[in-house]
Amino acid sequence: MSDLNPLSQNFTIKSLLKFAFPTILMMIFMGLYTVVDTIFVARFVDTNALSALNIVCPVINLIVGLGTMLATGGSAIVARKMGAGEQRRAAQYFTLIISAGILLGVLIAVMGTAFIDRIVWGLGASSILFSYCKEYLFILLLFTPASILQVLFQNLIVTAGCPGIGMLLGVSAGIANILLDYIFMVPLHMGIKGAAFGTGIGYMIPAVIGLWFFSTKKNSLHFRKPVIDFSVLAESCTNGFSEMVSQAATAVTTFLFNRIMMKLLGENGVAAITIIIYTQFLLSALYIGFSMGVAPVISYNYGKQDEKQLKNVFCICMRFIVFISISVFAIAFIFGSPLVGIFAETGTPVYEIARNGFLIFSFSFLFCGLNIFTSATFTALSNGKLSAILSFLRTFGLITVLLLTLPYFLGVTGVWLAVPIAELITMILALVFLHQNREKYHYA
Repeated sequence: MSDLNPLSQNFTIKSLLKFAFPTILMMIFMGLYTVVDTIFVARFVDTNALSALNIVCPVINLIVGLGTMLATGGSAIVARKMGAGEQRRAAQYFTLIISAGILLGVLIAVMGTAFIDRIVWGLGASSILFSYCKEYLFILLLFTPASILQVLFQNLIVTAGCPGIGMLLGVSAGIANILLDYIFMVPLHMGIKGAAFGTGIGYMIPAVIGLWFFSTKKNSLHFRKPVIDFSVLAESCTNGFSEMVSQAATAVTTFLFNRIMMKLLGENGVAAITIIIYTQFLLSALYIGFSMGVAPVISYNYGKQDEKQLKNVFCICMRFIVFISISVFAIAFIFGSPLVGIFAETGTPVYEIARNGFLIFSFSFLFCGLNIFTSATFTALSNGKLSAILSFLRTFGLITVLLLTLPYFLGVTGVWLAVPIAELITMILALVFLHQNREKYHYA
């Protein structure tokens, strides 16, 4: 059975990139349609609506974080079982993880809508932004189960050895989101509600396709009657906790960015940091997609105890990360102004603030690729502790400290420097972790 699994092949740089390419493209496309969503709001509603997106963003981060925690942690377990030849057990664990994701989504939707006013005020919405925030968040909360299923299926379809289907999920959701955003917001004049409905319906498409795909028993991984084993869910959450840390930290740091920029530059500052955060998501999608795409390969060969192939895959990955980090930095540094200009008109205060900030912020792309890949690697090797440490430092610990200190001495420049410095320090620690654990996991 394992010989038929695409994860078991002897990878070359060409075949590994070919295997990971659908996931890379999927993440880039997801980043693209997220950015398009933001552009539509900025252009077809108003800047208050754009600010509202960033105000409620922490809630969305937490939902995605919970789904990603289950997805990445569960994927490592399922891939490990597949690599060990325990196909039936892998399918049972897979079904258990999907069921837990659905239940979690329903719980979040119910609790979130029940306390939505408190949540919106707690996020720091002003009286002007409150109605925008509430309208957008209420609709998205209704689609929470579909949102979590989307994340789960996009990860686990790669584990099933079908990254092309995973790409189909991401692309179909993205196209639907873009088209529906335009229809709802332009001809139908639904405003920010239209953006929320477009995004929510976009979640539904990969959720439905995924349910259909895994219901087919001809696939190597499909739904079976689950074994109710809470230790599997606990391990999934523990192993994937670094990804949850990353998203939760993003939620907190987004909150801090909003508060600090509001204090320093007012609403224009909040709009500027919104532009940079969403542009960062688009450009870092390449690292995230590659790491997601190769993680099941690493888990599979680790479970199979194929040290030779594990070393080969790891070496290819490191070379690719170095190359792509330099390339993304160059693109961000050279084309930063045109990217900012897509969101804000040239010459406006928001454009000038975001353009100047992006020139500094772009240095973070030199370092974050290795950090994202290293964290994903330790998750794939079932070492959630080291993965969580790296994610915590780069997305919360260091950024929080730097955001609370640098602006005091450097003003707005300190805000822009916080992320690059945090990524640089984390990269140094990531290299130390990789060196210290090379003999334990035999990846180098």
